[in-house]
Amino acid sequence: MVGNANVSRLLFIAGLWFTSTLFAGPQIHSWQTTNGAGVLFVEAPEIPMVDVRVVFDAGSARDQDKPGVTSFTNSLLSEGAGEWSAQEIAERLEHVGAQLEVGSLRDMAWVSARTLTKLDALSVTLETMTKILAEPRFDPEEIERERQSILASLLQDEQSPGSVGKKRLYELVFGDHPYAADPEGTRASVKSITRDDIIETHKRLYVAGNAQVAIVGAIDRKQAKAIAEQLTASLPAGRPVPPLPEVAPLPQAVTERIPFPSSQSHLYLGQPGMRRGDPDYFTLYVGNHILGGSGLVSLLSDEVREKRGLSYSVYSYFLPMRQPGIFQLGLQTKNDQADEALKVLTDTLERFIREGPTEAELKAAKQNITGGFPLRIASNSKIIQYLSVIGFYDLPLDYLDQFVDKVEAVTKDQIRDAFKRRIDPERLVTIQVGRFSDPLAQTNSEGN
Repeated sequence: MVGNANVSRLLFIAGLWFTSTLFAGPQIHSWQTTNGAGVLFVEAPEIPMVDVRVVFDAGSARDQDKPGVTSFTNSLLSEGAGEWSAQEIAERLEHVGAQLEVGSLRDMAWVSARTLTKLDALSVTLETMTKILAEPRFDPEEIERERQSILASLLQDEQSPGSVGKKRLYELVFGDHPYAADPEGTRASVKSITRDDIIETHKRLYVAGNAQVAIVGAIDRKQAKAIAEQLTASLPAGRPVPPLPEVAPLPQAVTERIPFPSSQSHLYLGQPGMRRGDPDYFTLYVGNHILGGSGLVSLLSDEVREKRGLSYSVYSYFLPMRQPGIFQLGLQTKNDQADEALKVLTDTLERFIREGPTEAELKAAKQNITGGFPLRIASNSKIIQYLSVIGFYDLPLDYLDQFVDKVEAVTKDQIRDAFKRRIDPERLVTIQVGRFSDPLAQTNSEGN
């Protein structure tokens, strides 16, 4: 018990120290590699480890006429590179205790690694990562294995009312924009992707001029520069890909009801929201925290769950990207309660847009956001995610320094004004997936 008490006391003191120094933010160093990749670095000497992430503008928005090809390509990077097979890559990293991850979204794709700073571990990890970035093998057997995995995932999505609803929401919100497509593609498109398509995608997008490198760890700037140079030296210099097209505003509301043999109805509402670096970002962020972004203490949760028991959970969020990403609301409820739940959801949104938050709600939201912020940058793995976002979206280097002050500066009048300008309840896409008692109501798309 004494030992536990001492540990708790030390953690409490450390937490106080961290909170008191947090608002200065970690010092971010910035430069470019010889062949044009951007680099952000934070020195973190406390633990003898290094986290490295190389991010490319190679998300599904860059699929062109091959839906799913960027995700397919990214997933194969670690499945054989240079002289090593996928198994040999795994064994090399396991031998030195390193971790490797590949991933992709609509905007970006990345390769990241975590390793000890011991020379042998660091050397093996960087050598392996360099080969994965520049010399993926794209072996035919690995392509077919991954193809079958993606097809199985897409088939599973077709059997999930949640996946069906979310995919259709994106299609209707974004229309002809690249954001509309599911990052994994379709079963037809995935079946049609060839090895040449994958090689061409890698050649087009995985170049230094289209990359950002983020490094956090117990090394100095000189070592970080050497790491960034090593990781990008074998990449063609290339250049950034062209800007994405603008996201068009919705001309009118659209409602689509999709019959599905499920015990609950899934409701999804959305429209284009905001982009990264948006002038209204912090205002909308704080406002949405009050509306539906703070879990069980949000306004939506109070109205839908606590007062009426219509759903276990309800949410709203903004997903900012290079172009305005989605503003989405959603819940699950019993099929026979779907109409009531939808009305409460939209009524609450309309009232919030009209009236904004109270001073008490705003104060509580600020305390919740700023009080939890230290935990959001309390580890190297969390810091490197922020660095990747800052670098990829060209955000100010003092973004973390200014975060708390920006949140504290938001007023209830600013929230009401921003929501009135940016969210239009009369032009929402509404998707309902579930069982309908009225067969005539099982229509596909209805323009309101």
